[in-house]
Amino acid sequence: MAEAAAASKTPPPRLGPRPLPQHLLTAMLGWTSSLASWRSWSAASPESRPPLPESLRPLGPELASLDPEDFAAALQREAMVRLDRLAAGIVAYRAFPLTREIAEPPVAWRQGTTRLLDFSGLNRERRRTAAPRPAILVVPSLINRAYVLDLDEERSLMRFLAGEGFAAYLLDWGAPGALERGFTLSDYIAGRIGDALDAVRRREPDRPTVLLGYCMGGLLALAAAQARQRDLAGLVLMATPWDFHAEHPEQARLIGAIGASLEPMLARLGEMPVDALQSLFAGVDPFQVLRKFLAFAGLDPASDKARLFVALEDWLNDGVPLAAPVARECLQGWYGENEPARRRWRVAGAAIDPDRVTLPTLVVVPDQDRIVPPASALALAKALPQARRLMPAAGHIGMVVGGSAKPKLWHPLADWMASLRG
Repeated sequence: MAEAAAASKTPPPRLGPRPLPQHLLTAMLGWTSSLASWRSWSAASPESRPPLPESLRPLGPELASLDPEDFAAALQREAMVRLDRLAAGIVAYRAFPLTREIAEPPVAWRQGTTRLLDFSGLNRERRRTAAPRPAILVVPSLINRAYVLDLDEERSLMRFLAGEGFAAYLLDWGAPGALERGFTLSDYIAGRIGDALDAVRRREPDRPTVLLGYCMGGLLALAAAQARQRDLAGLVLMATPWDFHAEHPEQARLIGAIGASLEPMLARLGEMPVDALQSLFAGVDPFQVLRKFLAFAGLDPASDKARLFVALEDWLNDGVPLAAPVARECLQGWYGENEPARRRWRVAGAAIDPDRVTLPTLVVVPDQDRIVPPASALALAKALPQARRLMPAAGHIGMVVGGSAKPKLWHPLADWMASLRG
């Protein structure tokens, strides 16, 4: 019996980094292709060799003086060292003794697969304030799980806000069910967010209400705020894209084209699978995951940095599918056609136009964001009439859970929201 109980507590094996075959293929092709390129270049006569890229031209004379076979052997050794280190990083991650054990807040409301989590309902010491601080409805992305905002006891923006005296509520979308697979963005925004906002206002009638969106959730929050301005005291948009063609428009258009080519799969499945989503966005920077796991292989397993890496990778690999209609709107409409910035994105029949959102708004733009380019988010800040900007020196995820998250984001965010009055 004891053995059975112990086995039931054993966490399932980690499957990441997802999609693993794509990352391994990228590593093998990327690193071993150097050897093939060198053999081709060195075997050609000096007159027929293709020109070196600009960044490598200063090495031309040195490369020409090398023994081709010695250098080929060195390239092969380096490729094998990197592949071995990558494998070591992946194995170490999969075997890392960490599970997410944290008390879940009460569910204040639910509809379909969507839950509203009440962090004020946790047994926690709260800061006493002279006037009730606002109620906050936090809207995360539809793709990633909401608990990045409640990663653990020490790295939880939601618990921090609740402890500061705010009535903090988090939307947890869950994976699309039979009903949600047919949802459009309008169904999520005018339906689920609107109903969740009503639930928060019923529960907190004496508090002003703030809507806060993170990443993709920021776009959803913006659209909801435009329709419900009279019910809100303020709006916060964290790392929220707007102009999808502000940086690297060719990549955005490619994502849109790939999204269109996936139509047969979307029509058959009714959703875009997690691995398909991760494959698509991994193509923007194919070596990012490889760099992360090469670095992780060298970390002290007992370090806080290693634990944070594993916690975040577990979250990243715990994504949810995207309803097919939403996938079409996001990939083809947002990325391919840049509909938000062109004022062509419509929700429940209304064009979404930041010029019409006159709420006090805090736009948080992390200056090292590789997921939402700062230029994309700054375009939204410029379009909002009452926007104040906060630009923490951090990345897209690090600004929320990193070691400097409290001074760079949590405290300035709390101070700004505390100043709002209904």
